[in-house]
Amino acid sequence: MSYSIGSNLKMKKIPISLTRGDTLKLQIEILVNNEVYIPEEEDIVRFAMKQSYSSSKVLIKKIIPNDTLILYIEPKDTKKLPFGTYVYDIEITFANGDVDTFIKGSFKLEE
Repeated sequence: MSYSIGSNLKMKKIPISLTRGDTLKLQIEILVNNEVYIPEEEDIVRFAMKQSYSSSKVLIKKIIPNDTLILYIEPKDTKKLPFGTYVYDIEITFANGDVDTFIKGSFKLEE
């Protein structure tokens, strides 16, 4: 299943639901001043999922390729996780070192 989510580099809260063990392909769009931002080669776009935002343990961490901006979660990434609701965020680290967390939300793993 494919989804598309976007951000204007203002924090967006977007819930995700996924059946445990399924594939998720999520197209990310980054908007700066209402124009699509294409990450530079040195920029890093990262996804992280945790039990809670205060947790130090990251359950799933993915680098989102700059050329496609598609978050790809494979069946093996969620297969052994308990059903439940987690949290995630997506951030970009710019080439100059600035970091912007621009999307976060709940991530529900369903039966």
